[in-house]
Amino acid sequence: MTEAAELPPAPEQARDVFGDRFADAVRYAELLAEAGVKRGLIGPREVPRLWERHLLNCAVLSEVVPEGVTVCDVGSGAGLPGIPLALVREDLKITLLEPLLRRTNFLTEVVELLGLDHVTVVRGRAEEVMGKLPPVHVVTARAVAPLDRLATWGIPLLRPYGEMLALKGDTAEDELKSAATALSKLGAVGTSILHVGEGVVDPLSTVVRVEVGESPGGVRFAAKRAKAARTGRARRRR
Repeated sequence: MTEAAELPPAPEQARDVFGDRFADAVRYAELLAEAGVKRGLIGPREVPRLWERHLLNCAVLSEVVPEGVTVCDVGSGAGLPGIPLALVREDLKITLLEPLLRRTNFLTEVVELLGLDHVTVVRGRAEEVMGKLPPVHVVTARAVAPLDRLATWGIPLLRPYGEMLALKGDTAEDELKSAATALSKLGAVGTSILHVGEGVVDPLSTVVRVEVGESPGGVRFAAKRAKAARTGRARRRR
């Protein structure tokens, strides 16, 4: 009948990765395979590989996220990587940022159903919420846009000395080279390509890490951030 029947059983690695939240991870996979497909959030051909290509591929990002930090998942879509990350890391405070209403409705339902009290869903575009959301330690993203464009959205949301972690595929090295000038203008002070998920996913998940200095977004966004902060203070005084 349904796409749910095509969802394979969870691999053994999933029990180790998700631990006490394994049952919630299974429920999330079922929601993606059922409601996610019906609402057009994920393609039906992805259902047979939901575990390896999507849930586990995203969950292993936790290996490089520091403890107890704030995270903004930009263009969260169906919740990837934000929700798998939230399931394995309850020490994080995560914002799922997504502009489309049908997706934020789905994300809100998932967060409530799974009892993810450390997760907030916000509808909006990254360029619209700068100054309205508190700057975060870490920005995450997956399959949102080429790195240079993604950086213009994600880096300005960071606090000083934060980092952007973008899940990428085979194009990671080429994208990083192409984006070098743009990243420098946006205040990046260091970049690297990391491979995570040893013993969990094959191939390993590829993460592009972009570290920023004291002015995330560079000079252009410093002015915007200051203006947004002044506007916020004025509103609070009213």
